[in-house]
Amino acid sequence: MKKIAIVGAGLGGLSTAIRLAKSGFDVDIFEQNNEVGGKVSEILMGDYRFDTGPSVITLIDVINELFELAGADLSEQLDFIKIDPISRNIFYDGQHFDLYSNVDLLKSEYTRFTGIDPDQINKYILKITNIYKLTADIFLHQPLHEYKKLIKEKKFPPLSDFLFIDAFRTMHDANKSYFIDEHIVQVFDRYATYNGSSPYLIPATLNIIAYVELILGSYYIKGGIHQLVKAIHGLARKVGVKIFLNTKVDEILHDGNQIKGIRIGKDTSYYDYVVANSDVVETFRTLLSGFPAMTKKMEKIEPSLSGMVFMWGINKTHENLLHHNVFYSKDYKNEFVEIFDSKIMPTDPTIYLAITSKTEKNHAPLLSENWFILINMPYINENLKKEEFDLMRQRVLNKLKEFGYDIESNIEYESIITPYDLQNRYGANKGSIYGISSNSKFTAFKRHPNRSKLLKNLFFAGGSVHPGGGVPLVILSGKHVADLIISTESLNK
Repeated sequence: MKKIAIVGAGLGGLSTAIRLAKSGFDVDIFEQNNEVGGKVSEILMGDYRFDTGPSVITLIDVINELFELAGADLSEQLDFIKIDPISRNIFYDGQHFDLYSNVDLLKSEYTRFTGIDPDQINKYILKITNIYKLTADIFLHQPLHEYKKLIKEKKFPPLSDFLFIDAFRTMHDANKSYFIDEHIVQVFDRYATYNGSSPYLIPATLNIIAYVELILGSYYIKGGIHQLVKAIHGLARKVGVKIFLNTKVDEILHDGNQIKGIRIGKDTSYYDYVVANSDVVETFRTLLSGFPAMTKKMEKIEPSLSGMVFMWGINKTHENLLHHNVFYSKDYKNEFVEIFDSKIMPTDPTIYLAITSKTEKNHAPLLSENWFILINMPYINENLKKEEFDLMRQRVLNKLKEFGYDIESNIEYESIITPYDLQNRYGANKGSIYGISSNSKFTAFKRHPNRSKLLKNLFFAGGSVHPGGGVPLVILSGKHVADLIISTESLNK
């Protein structure tokens, strides 16, 4: 039985492990923290409960496929709740626009908000649907960088298809061509942040993100998103995966171009394959020796944006807010200029607010709410000062007050996550949330492949590699890695 070591028990590592264990491999996972799941965690403060990471689930079929493979029934373990409206989008002029997954309701809301016919919505949905159909299989469901395999299996679409995936203009330029109202453009531009990028730089191909949420649906899990981690952890145990918590891998060992195993402290363990479910830049920087050129190359790639999270237990309720809410900045473009060009905290941040107690009242005490706030931030650099984080807290409170939500005196409990926390707790390169940014035309090809080109039998899973960040894509990365290892092993027999 071939032995596999997986560094990191995030969803990518767990997904890889389950698939390989089911295929007969002996799988060990080593996790430096005291729990599995990576950024998908939870905290309790008094009678308030919070998810600390992702607040939305999409592409449920990807999750269901993993459970089916492990011989489990997803519907028996997790209760997915569709959230519609997806979000309430609130602007400085006092207007709000509710973004619906139900297309008829979306059109009706669009007409209410703009006063014009929803034909623009129809054209937009048609375009993002076509992009998704042309790109989803090759860019999401295949290990993109395995060119020979994909060409042999005729997985690559014809070159003519690339003319129709909107790769040569930005998301913002595309959205401007569909919508006249600047507020509506801003709402759809925000999808760039779902993979840590700027709508003014990211190719419009990434409007497939809007398709996934708008057309396929945005979901929440009863009990919190962290319930998914608990369920997948249970699957891993069920199929025989061994998980070692509070165990930091210090080095991935290799002899020439051949993987040999891992080192933990002074102890060496030998493995046939190693899977790094750690940030790929940090993996080269801290776990792999002998590749200075590759490490330098990786460090030059622009990270995704980071974030700052405020979790507040509020002893007050707000009838005008929904499960998901967004308070927009006055100058959206300048916000991204500050984040990616000046690399400073935004002076007028867009505020994302999730209140799960709107859906599950037991997540907060009676007549109270659990506020999870996420602010886009630059990745860690010399212009990002720790001492300024208190200033960002006050900016958020002041801005909410301008929108009519004066809640500072109502905060009973507070927990804050900064870019430095993301770096220190999860090994995120420069505190980035999604690995690398997608601020270039050929962004899909710039993500690191799932198979190492330098070391035989070294593979990569997680949000910093193909196909990208976010719960379903991270789970897909585990599928790609497992499939590659299984096919490699079959060729070696």
